[in-house]
Amino acid sequence: MRLFNKSIHDLFRQRTKIRLAPSIEIQRLENFPSRFLERSVGIEVYLPPGHFSEPAAAGYPYVIFNDGQDLEAVQLVPTLERLWRMGRLPHLIAVGVYAGDRMQEFGTAHQPDYQQRGSRASAYAQFITLELLPMLQQRYHLSSEMTDAAIAGFSLGGLSALDIAWQYPQVFSKVGVFSGSLWWRSAAFRPEDPDADRIAHRMIAQGPYRVDMKFWLQTGTNDETDDRNNNGIIDSIDDTLDLITELEGVGYRQGRDIRYVEVEDGEHNPRTWGQAMPDFLQWVFS
Repeated sequence: MRLFNKSIHDLFRQRTKIRLAPSIEIQRLENFPSRFLERSVGIEVYLPPGHFSEPAAAGYPYVIFNDGQDLEAVQLVPTLERLWRMGRLPHLIAVGVYAGDRMQEFGTAHQPDYQQRGSRASAYAQFITLELLPMLQQRYHLSSEMTDAAIAGFSLGGLSALDIAWQYPQVFSKVGVFSGSLWWRSAAFRPEDPDADRIAHRMIAQGPYRVDMKFWLQTGTNDETDDRNNNGIIDSIDDTLDLITELEGVGYRQGRDIRYVEVEDGEHNPRTWGQAMPDFLQWVFS
């Protein structure tokens, strides 16, 4: 791992700079070294206009996306451009983290699932909070306010984002879960108790309430076809609505702290997540 001996500035001299639009600059770092993950990580940073020349005095709000390799497919750049042009979104910084072994690095840090998937989730959370964020804070004009910090992800990356925000409320106050893998279980499926053993639901139910935290959750009506409890509602919707119930039990309220978006005919893919992206960005950063 020779990369560990290189400085941050040395690594950034290797980056590729791309300008896709007049007001957005993307800086790409292909080999950011992580001691926690014991590998190099690809990162893309999406910067608003004037970031270096006329930076916001208090720093910019920011969002970190798991599965950063999907941000082009979800049309993040044109979405930001359109919302900024319409005056519906403050200037912000978006960061995409390219995934490695998703089945091991995503999940819930305090507990792998019953098949030992998510065994590296704790290392990934430490990478985000102890390696990635300090580098970003050193290099870019990020707000120092916890209420300006969000993390989001798609599918299994959404579960990871929820877990990281919940475990690090002093770092992130907002989380976006696009078609989250909230079925993650501590035990194999049991037909006699089909909704049992869901790790994220138990994690939320055990609390406590995190002050100022906000939750944005999305599903599509065609996310999947499975209906394990035979109630006529697909599992991804059931799991998300049940999670909202757990959040309400802890003290969060829909509208104020929770927003749920259900995309009619939406599927488990970047096209649907891109449809929902404007709603996420505006609700979280309004």
